Amino acid sequence: MSVVPALAQGPGNRLTEPLQVHVDRLPRAWRELLDEALASPSFTALQRFVGRRLEEGAVIYPVSPFRALDLLAPEEVRVVILGQDPYHGPGQAQGLAFSVPDGFKRPPSLRNIFNEIAMCFGGDPAVFGNDLERWARQGVLLLNTSLTVEDGLPASHARQGWEAFTDAVIAAVAREPSPKVFMLWGAHAQAKQALLPPDGTHLVLTANHPSPLSARRPPVPFLGCAHFAQANRWLSERGRRPIAW
Repeated sequence: MSVVPALAQGPGNRLTEPLQVHVDRLPRAWRELLDEALASPSFTALQRFVGRRLEEGAVIYPVSPFRALDLLAPEEVRVVILGQDPYHGPGQAQGLAFSVPDGFKRPPSLRNIFNEIAMCFGGDPAVFGNDLERWARQGVLLLNTSLTVEDGLPASHARQGWEAFTDAVIAAVAREPSPKVFMLWGAHAQAKQALLPPDGTHLVLTANHPSPLSARRPPVPFLGCAHFAQANRWLSERGRRPIAW
């Protein structure tokens, strides 16, 4: 089925520049780490696809597809949380998995994430800020497996080359020797465990996705998984600063 372009109007979180412009702005450490992926035929095809959709008038989010990488250096990563697709509503996507601006209605998965944090550490989830940049600046890589999406069309940029690129990001972060925590929620994220070394360098935590459709279901319900407490305890035991969730 062909993808019908959204009208070329919308909020300030629209992508307006070619992907290459954003690649050129990537911090040098990430560009060097990902040079092979960035030079690959699949990434070239992705750039052509995104460029063509922009020319055809599609509204694409977010304005900064690589923001998760822009906010921290590879050696600063302490926790990796994987999402799937950027939010596809106006103004929502920020380039950080699960995060939306503070003034927006809280998405259901983020609501369950905050409920789980409150179960681990206490506090009132109602007053937690929706914008997760505070996590990113502490070393939490909030990475979606596709980094762009079209307005109102979930998964519209899936299987266009993003997955090969973000797999390269995950593998590169996993090769970096400092111990880190990978939180893999749901089957889509858990499939990425194959990219991680099996030697126990990193802590891999798995559970159902925080979506209301699966958060309470077996075999490993998200609510009650205690991942945030486990991550902080494990980081502290290895001399790494815990996250102020």
